Amino acid sequence: MRLPEDEEGNVRRDEAVAVIRAGIDAGINYVDTAPLYNRGQSEEVVGEALANGYRERVWLSTKNQRVNDDPDDWRRRLDESLRKLKTDYVDVYHLWGISWKEFTEHLAVKDGPLAAARRAREDGLFRHLFFSFHAPPEDFFKIIDTGEFVGCTVQYNLIDRKNEAGLAYAAAKGLAVVIMGPVGGGRLAGPSSVLEDSGFSAASTAELALRFVLANAHVSCAISGMSSREQLRENVATASRADRLDEAEVARINESFDEYRKLAELYCPGCDYCKPCPENVAVSRVLALYNLARVYGLEDAAKKLYAEIGRTGFFARMNNAAACTSCGECVEKCPQKLDIPEELAAAHAALGNGKGER
Repeated sequence: MRLPEDEEGNVRRDEAVAVIRAGIDAGINYVDTAPLYNRGQSEEVVGEALANGYRERVWLSTKNQRVNDDPDDWRRRLDESLRKLKTDYVDVYHLWGISWKEFTEHLAVKDGPLAAARRAREDGLFRHLFFSFHAPPEDFFKIIDTGEFVGCTVQYNLIDRKNEAGLAYAAAKGLAVVIMGPVGGGRLAGPSSVLEDSGFSAASTAELALRFVLANAHVSCAISGMSSREQLRENVATASRADRLDEAEVARINESFDEYRKLAELYCPGCDYCKPCPENVAVSRVLALYNLARVYGLEDAAKKLYAEIGRTGFFARMNNAAACTSCGECVEKCPQKLDIPEELAAAHAALGNGKGER
């Protein structure tokens, strides 16, 4: 989902194909995409990159987002992905971003999308059924216990460890565990003034983050978006290291980041009770990025991600803090009674260089 793009958000296809193939040539053997990534361009570019013998060298993964409960429509979306990817089958197919409520009330209904998935697997259109997950941690265990899935893709990184117990549970049940966001969706990609002073042995924050994920014995695979040869070289070098973080090192990292997390939650726990904002400000996202800068010292990464709000990515249709009118609705809803307008103003001053664009 992080293929190189131009200023209009279009994938630079030749460059993207070259990066993907360079990764496979370097030993990467798992390629993950989805219909909506890169404004719907990702699957086509991946399909192009996997031509000329590259398809046979990787496990190919894509996803199907539930739009409705119609099994025929679900199958149509799978067929469309196969067409774009220029392949007869994918190795891993996900029910995309599901929760327990969605699974029980929509996916698993009689002759619904799950039934369509079983038929598609029998027809040889994919080999292994996975689910990807962004819901509350308690849902994770319930979905695993259905016995429908042989693998999962879930977020886990230095600053987001809420699914840690779930990883162990999934592995114990025999599921493959694929980690998305090992560098926090870019949040851990830049230098950190805090971490550099903490004595952790890593050439960069991204290296430490990836080593932390790969040190978890329950992790089968980590997927990290790489949009340049430089990022590719760094990730391949990190993943190729024979010396993994030992238990003592992981324990020290966990202890330090627990302290950072507690401090961040004093500012904003990210509960989203303040939603919706009448001006469509991405409140929790803005404050999370502000915490990234002031708590973790990841100023460069925070500024880069803040600049994407209202322009690209998951928050392209929302506004940054410049749109706040200080109406106070969010303050009334906040369990901690934070002065959110004041926090937003401070965040914009720190991350947006005081610029007023939305």
